[in-house]
Amino acid sequence: MPPTQPRDPLAGHLGHLTVPEQHALDKFKKQLQEEGSFVADKHDDATLLRFLRARKFDLPKTKLMWDNCETWRKEQGVDELLHFDFPEGPEVMKYYPQYYHKTDKDGRPVYIEQLGKLDIEALYKVTTQDRLLKRLISQYEQFLHERLPATSKVVGHPVETSCTILDLGGVSLLQFYKVKDYVNQASAIGQNYYPECMGKFYIINAPWGFASVWSLIKPWLDEVTVAKIEVLGGSYKDKLLQQIPKENLPKEFGGECQCSGPGGCQMSNAGPWNVPTSASTASAPAPSEQQPLAPPS
Repeated sequence: MPPTQPRDPLAGHLGHLTVPEQHALDKFKKQLQEEGSFVADKHDDATLLRFLRARKFDLPKTKLMWDNCETWRKEQGVDELLHFDFPEGPEVMKYYPQYYHKTDKDGRPVYIEQLGKLDIEALYKVTTQDRLLKRLISQYEQFLHERLPATSKVVGHPVETSCTILDLGGVSLLQFYKVKDYVNQASAIGQNYYPECMGKFYIINAPWGFASVWSLIKPWLDEVTVAKIEVLGGSYKDKLLQQIPKENLPKEFGGECQCSGPGGCQMSNAGPWNVPTSASTASAPAPSEQQPLAPPS
């Protein structure tokens, strides 16, 4: 039996489409144009392909997903949430740290979430679940329309996904239970309306027993998604530094970055997308210095 050919890590992306995939893209775009819903500056090929890949290029399923997303966007007024006013941000960060910080070696924006530091009672004294979800939508919109274009310009090639660090240090089942409603809604927003945005996903400080839970979950996920996720215990530093430059990784995770200013790395919003600070912020390596591209989504 001949050896199995490795899957193209950029399969389903522009420049890496099979003939049937290109036909599906052309037909999908034509369908949107004919019904009068196509907006050229919003519905570029990269956006259409995210939805097509999410439904494995099944056009009827893709169209249903797209229509549901467009309906949701109108109902939620998403176009008005790009710069959602969230003055309670610094207080929220104390009780549920979630933030973007610089880029990995492939130019992906690094997103960090510290679920183990969640204090749900204190959190809901300074904000509400509805406002947290609006802030989440705003972050997704900024990710697509500001962070990705800025990082793509710096590294010299299209960047379409993020590199996520989910820190479970100190997390308890009680915390999971208390935040499950928010997590469920947040997950649904990501999966249904912002598909194919995950590039790398590191779960660090995974508590005892999490590996068993993960082994039960993995069979339900497709191989492409599983390949993006790595579950690590407390010895995660070397693995993170293989993907993220030490000058870009916050010191608390084994890197060397210690952003100055109130709130340090958490509140710095450091990265190529932040023009006032990007000049003094270490960016991803130049394309010639980078490691080979990993699967971007």
